Amino acid sequence: MAKPATPSFACTACGALHRKWVGRCEGCGAWNTLHEEVPLSAGPAGRTLAARGRSVALSALTDAEAPPPRVPTGLAEVDRVLGGGLVPASAILLGGDPGIGKSTLLLQTAAHLARGGLSTIYISGEEAAAQVRMRAARLGLADAPVRLGAETALRDILTTLDAERPGLAVIDSIQTLWSDQVEAAPGSVAQVRAAAHELVSFAKRRGVAVVLVGHVTKDGQIAGPRVVEHMVDTVLYFEGERGHPFRILRSVKNRFGPADEIGVFEMTGGGLAEVANPSALFLSERDRPAPGSAVLAGMEGTRPVLTEIQALVAPAPFGTPRRTVVGLDAGRVATVLAVLEARCAVPFAGLDVFLNVAGGMKVGEPAADLAVAAALLSAREDRAIPPEMVFFGEVSLSGALRPVGQTENRLKEARKLGFTAAALPAGSRLAAAEGMALHEMPDLAALAGGMFGAG
Repeated sequence: MAKPATPSFACTACGALHRKWVGRCEGCGAWNTLHEEVPLSAGPAGRTLAARGRSVALSALTDAEAPPPRVPTGLAEVDRVLGGGLVPASAILLGGDPGIGKSTLLLQTAAHLARGGLSTIYISGEEAAAQVRMRAARLGLADAPVRLGAETALRDILTTLDAERPGLAVIDSIQTLWSDQVEAAPGSVAQVRAAAHELVSFAKRRGVAVVLVGHVTKDGQIAGPRVVEHMVDTVLYFEGERGHPFRILRSVKNRFGPADEIGVFEMTGGGLAEVANPSALFLSERDRPAPGSAVLAGMEGTRPVLTEIQALVAPAPFGTPRRTVVGLDAGRVATVLAVLEARCAVPFAGLDVFLNVAGGMKVGEPAADLAVAAALLSAREDRAIPPEMVFFGEVSLSGALRPVGQTENRLKEARKLGFTAAALPAGSRLAAAEGMALHEMPDLAALAGGMFGAG
């Protein structure tokens, strides 16, 4: 007689498995997040793997295959993030905060593809078909030949897709689907994992490109088990601040193109508009030089993007100084502050420090260290940085400046927008820098003493 399946308990917050129920998850520390799951049976007793399986076809590393075909989406920014266009039989997971514009972006993309001749189905588990039609009318997409459906039953959705065989299927969202094969509530770890597995398998088996919309947690991560991100081919995040019209489509995983690529959009009354030159957009409000403002020549994937780093340093009215950071890694900002105090003798004790990236942009690369230091010194000394200068470079704990990659692309983008000077680490690899006055600095003390007379 076959041994019955042993129940296990999965955490809805992190997906960690436990052999018995406990009040607090040992993986993430969350309370009351464990739910019982029954794993799939291993099959009849006595059956061996050799009897059940079949021989796998093997190939050599030298075998050449044609690159996957691409279908242009009609939106250049989406094509950039996907690596050149939509790949048939691919599975894409899109996450983002509620109300950020995920459904709007996908509806616009589906409408462009449908107008281009690709059979497209949009299935919503959160809205009725009438609500999707109202959004399409507001966006001027009512005449697009996109077929709509409102359903949450996974079996019915798969049956419909199998019968229609579209080129693209949009599922909004994965957390609303439920499978009658899993005894759990919609949105649970078991349901999300089962629905994602079935849809990804269907995409590979039938050659249908599937886009799954995923909710995010308060930490900005896609809700549900992390295994879903491993199942799909591409993971995209749609980011932005509610108070800003700018939206960033960011690729964090892409099996068919470069990761960390971004596409920039602007939310307008008629939907999302593409921004071909995001650097000019993020710097559009720099009307006159002001203390605490430094321009970073950064890189987002393969695209150079210039953003403004804003700093404010003021006496702390209370005993403990405040450190408020928006759009940057607070840990790296704390490191730059410590290096300025320890290596450059520039004290920030008793001073409140506020840092912000203009336009709602999020910057994570180490090359922002030098721009952050320049903005902090400019705000502390109340001296404006020359408006024609950009900054980029990594700051080490010893205070030395380390070169970063893509130096020429950063300078080219800065020169295109009218900047004529750049502060960068000494030893940066440069083939040419026409029209740019370069201020190469060996360490952070050179910036503090040479430009601001601090320390």
